[in-house]
Amino acid sequence: MPAYLAGSAGVKWVNAHPENPARHGLPSVLALYILSDPETAAPLAVMDGTLLTAVRTGAAAAVASRHLAKPAPRSIGFVGCGVQSRFLLEAHRVVFGALEVRAFDVRPEAAARFAAEAGGIAVSAEQAAGCDIVCTATPSRSPIVERSWIRNGAHINALGADAPGKQELDPRILTDAKVVIDDWEQATESGEVNVALHDGRYQREQIHGTLGEVIAGKKTAREGDEITVFDSTGLAIQDLALARHVYDRARERGLGAAMEIIPGAPR
Repeated sequence: MPAYLAGSAGVKWVNAHPENPARHGLPSVLALYILSDPETAAPLAVMDGTLLTAVRTGAAAAVASRHLAKPAPRSIGFVGCGVQSRFLLEAHRVVFGALEVRAFDVRPEAAARFAAEAGGIAVSAEQAAGCDIVCTATPSRSPIVERSWIRNGAHINALGADAPGKQELDPRILTDAKVVIDDWEQATESGEVNVALHDGRYQREQIHGTLGEVIAGKKTAREGDEITVFDSTGLAIQDLALARHVYDRARERGLGAAMEIIPGAPR
């Protein structure tokens, strides 16, 4: 995932291994980030791309909720209680303050652990999906959230689909909702809408627009009691923006370890 932005360049080497938690006690998504000087291509920093990914994904979802969820939401439900759920909750608390937390995971112990950390309760998938804001973050390749579970006025952050064939939502949710994506090419090929599009159950023209268009006022945000969906695939430009921010703050505070990777290159 390479990107260039305002005098910074970076690339993330990222992979997804869904069996990592069970087999190795590691996150299912692992990544390494290299931030470079675009003028010379010299590396400026090597960072934990796994943490960057989790933080920016949580932040992007919270921004989407700020624009697409109903005013003053009271509850947030999680379908999937892995590492990402922690960052999703933290970001949403920054935006909305205290929220009632309901947690579901196919591994009951994971839901119970997250619920205990969050001061919430472990519930069924249907109960988690019945909240004002619903966050799905699973590697599922078949729908796990049913249309009948979603209440009018709910907002869904669909985060798990990141490759062709992945999907978490009943396609009827998409047809009944205002769907906002982060990037046209990525979302249509590997986001939540990808399966329904390729199966012909959903049309490209039904997508409302991008989150950027909503934020910029080029597309409408929430209207009334409609259901909204943010189909998030994660943007390289978000990784870079966060990596540059972390690098600049680290330099200001004297944090990190200096090492010479390329002789003569700045450190």
